[in-house]
Amino acid sequence: MSAFNVAKFGGTSVANFEAMSRCAAVIESNPDTKLVVSSACSGVTNLLVELANGVQDTERRTAILEQLSDIHFSIIESLQEQESVKGAVQAILDTVTSLADAASFQASNKLTDHLVACGELISTHILTQVLKERDIDAVRFDIRDVLRTDGHYGRAEPQVEFTAVQAKEKLAPLCKKHLVVTQGFIGSDEQGNTTTLGRGGSDYSAALIAEAVQASGLEIWTDVSGIYTTDPRIVPNAAPIPEISFNEASEMANFGAKILHPSTLLPALRHGIPVFVGSSREPEKGGTWIRKRVENSPYFRALALRANQTMVTIRSAKMFHAYGFLAKVFEILAKHKISVDLITTSEISVSITLDQTDTAGGAPELPAAARAELEELAHIEVERNLSLVALIGNHMETKGYAKEVFSTLGDYNMRMICYGASDHNLCFLVDADDAKSVIQKLHQDLFEPQDNG
Repeated sequence: MSAFNVAKFGGTSVANFEAMSRCAAVIESNPDTKLVVSSACSGVTNLLVELANGVQDTERRTAILEQLSDIHFSIIESLQEQESVKGAVQAILDTVTSLADAASFQASNKLTDHLVACGELISTHILTQVLKERDIDAVRFDIRDVLRTDGHYGRAEPQVEFTAVQAKEKLAPLCKKHLVVTQGFIGSDEQGNTTTLGRGGSDYSAALIAEAVQASGLEIWTDVSGIYTTDPRIVPNAAPIPEISFNEASEMANFGAKILHPSTLLPALRHGIPVFVGSSREPEKGGTWIRKRVENSPYFRALALRANQTMVTIRSAKMFHAYGFLAKVFEILAKHKISVDLITTSEISVSITLDQTDTAGGAPELPAAARAELEELAHIEVERNLSLVALIGNHMETKGYAKEVFSTLGDYNMRMICYGASDHNLCFLVDADDAKSVIQKLHQDLFEPQDNG
């Protein structure tokens, strides 16, 4: 198979004309890049989500629509050929206006997906024209014609086999003749309705598309020069990681490292596609390669933080030496399509955290109907304002590993400590107010060289 690279650009990478021009330069630098996946322009998705949630104040709704128009037309003004792009973008903005009006009366997940997807549909029109004006033979492709999902609006699940068949028939032949520009984050269900893969789903869809076209590499271009030992905004001394394994990167993404969507690496791992993460603003700084096997596997690789956690504790004396109690609990959760993240148990209680948010945003919630059913079995407590801290590494079963971590955090209250299920992570909950100082303390003690002089 000849080299086939897929390049995905995040919202900050397509924020304005200058940013899009930098994307074009990155694309030009790799002749193997045959497919480009783009997010919406920076800030656009948040505005669209606000509209989708229903803005009844007419002045506020008008202001958002004007802001959306300004963001996109300010980029178009820098193009040499503007008219065709203006027409295409205005048509989509007219759709946004109609959908926003509808949402102000009755919001729904289905309408949210249709509305929020407009950001990617617009950005790809503009980016395609930017590339054409640099004499690149670029064509725009609507990914909804290929990426099939179920009808779970706001967090749709891809149908991988069907998508692969459609990609082979419709997308791969086009990539042989042109540079193809398409959308991240969105797909369509069996009825042709627009769906989204959840917030941050552009990376995931890029990996799904790379898998479907049997790409030999996937580049994810963002505003950070690769993956760091933790968020540099929290710890200025955070260090870049040149190379990391799929297992380590998957743990980091799952536990809150915002550089990757939690599901991004699954398609790449299935087909052994190496993934590169770098900054389109500073591509010369390099980045991080994510591979199946790496040369260096340190005990402590990175720290991840996931805010906005919801913990549910289910407490009942009926659990004591009983069979089938937990099965009933998880049957109720499955019935209401509630995805569970962490789990800890005792003789009379089980605590769980609810999984990540969907496209509409907000903290994970326990639906009222699910809570009512659970309360027939046990006493239910729901706690919020928590953050999850995860230490990512290797060989965590090694004697003395946990002691080194916990001795650092003697002054903090840790909840739901999960350790042992994986030799790549140790995680726990802390009060949201303590989260950043916990990350800073762990990084200082475990990752930064100690001056013993």
